[in-house]
Amino acid sequence: MIVPQDQFVAARRRDWEELDQLISRSKSPDGGQVTRMGALYRSVCNDLAHAEASRYTPDMLAYLHSVAGRTHNILYKPRPARLLSAVRFLLVDFPVALRKNGRLFALACLLFLVPWAVGLFGALGSREFAESVLPAQMIEQMEQAYSESLSRGRAESVDAAMAGFYVFNNIGIAFRCFATGLVFGLGSIYFLVYNGLIIGTTSGAVMAAGYGENIWTFMCGHGPFEIIAIFVSGGAGLQMGYALVATDGLTRFGSLRRYARDITAQVVGAAVMLAIAAALEAFWSPSSAPHEVKWAVGGLNLLLVVGFLTFAGRGSQKASSGGPA
Repeated sequence: MIVPQDQFVAARRRDWEELDQLISRSKSPDGGQVTRMGALYRSVCNDLAHAEASRYTPDMLAYLHSVAGRTHNILYKPRPARLLSAVRFLLVDFPVALRKNGRLFALACLLFLVPWAVGLFGALGSREFAESVLPAQMIEQMEQAYSESLSRGRAESVDAAMAGFYVFNNIGIAFRCFATGLVFGLGSIYFLVYNGLIIGTTSGAVMAAGYGENIWTFMCGHGPFEIIAIFVSGGAGLQMGYALVATDGLTRFGSLRRYARDITAQVVGAAVMLAIAAALEAFWSPSSAPHEVKWAVGGLNLLLVVGFLTFAGRGSQKASSGGPA
């Protein structure tokens, strides 16, 4: 049975007018408006199909087509790349989240640095100690790798090839320090201690062989980004483990969700730092720049990283907390 057009319009006009007003006022609707527009849009599409099947007047069909089309464009238009939000997430949310996790970040630093110092001084004092931590063949390879100064630089083709290796290696280390935090933080503790001991022993063995200047000059430029990113990743892993242990009455999943944004910000920030470190390690660290210049750049990089993590986003942090950070 076909409903007369006048009766159909009278029954449905209120919804059409509400939708027309919503799309006229709300080019960027909020969540509640989107929900209401979605419901009205579906009903208008049904009305349009009914009107076409009933052969109502062209004017009415044109009106319904217009309302439905404009609503579709608002609801389903491509979302612009939220570049500013991404930049804010990295430059503000990341350092703020790290400072909120300051105690576990400091613990991650200690879990890495204490074994690093043990490995460094142990390898400096005893070849047997170094070989108890690392295979003798690996130690010999590292000694050979740093036996010559990089004052003549390295071929550009080699630099490009090594960039991919450094990205893979650095992110692999940081990912293990973070992801294994799911085992109630125990995995993060293990990999922080393990990597600290390995890196410290490697450095100590090369220094004991007489090539300390070469290895430290190579590492000083990218080290601030790479090592601190490992600390950040480990701290985020410890925070994840803490959330699974100290649930405050929530389910473990609910407790983890409570920290999810802060953890994500730290992981994203660490990933960007590791990408920067990989680029420096591939193209700057092996370059023929004078040692003095490399050390100056390394010092500036350390100040940049520490200053950024210490001060970035403090204005936003104060505003959100209503008081001092």
